Amino acid sequence: MPQRPAPEREFTMRFTSTSRGARLARRLVSHRLNDWGHPYTTPVNQTLTLITAELSANAVRHGHVPGRDFHVQLTLAEDTFRIEVTDTRAEKRPPASPPATDSLSESGRGMLLVAALADDWGVSPRPAAPGKTVWADLHVRTQGHPLTHRVALEPTDLDLLLATASLLRDDLGSRPEDASHGDRRQ
Repeated sequence: MPQRPAPEREFTMRFTSTSRGARLARRLVSHRLNDWGHPYTTPVNQTLTLITAELSANAVRHGHVPGRDFHVQLTLAEDTFRIEVTDTRAEKRPPASPPATDSLSESGRGMLLVAALADDWGVSPRPAAPGKTVWADLHVRTQGHPLTHRVALEPTDLDLLLATASLLRDDLGSRPEDASHGDRRQ
């Protein structure tokens, strides 16, 4: 990886390689961005939260080694946010350019989303240990809004992004107080 400028802000944490760990990573990145002056409803927070969700889910699904965690690092340096997700499985790398998926498929769109949302992304070997780091950069203005030089998304891509984002929101059944109790009768 090329030398990067010293970060102005940094958040690093290790998470269990489970769906719960991926969900926690997404939430903590969103909270940290809010603390750094990018409220939950801003494009920066929403975009980086979605990218984090995709990279964390991939680390759990494709980079999981039993007994090993994954790491998330969020940095801000020179108006560029970088999210890095490191796992311990070096042989399962995402393709350099994500392939198009079947419209009926229920998975396989994560890196397409990352490529569409990020200004740059890539994969690098994990330093000093087995594994890899998948990273994505998002350039921002000082006001906290993404730069507008991105190519406009096709309607089908936008529909896909909105559908995926709605799946990431907490549904009623995911909160303990709303969870059903199976077939138990009250």
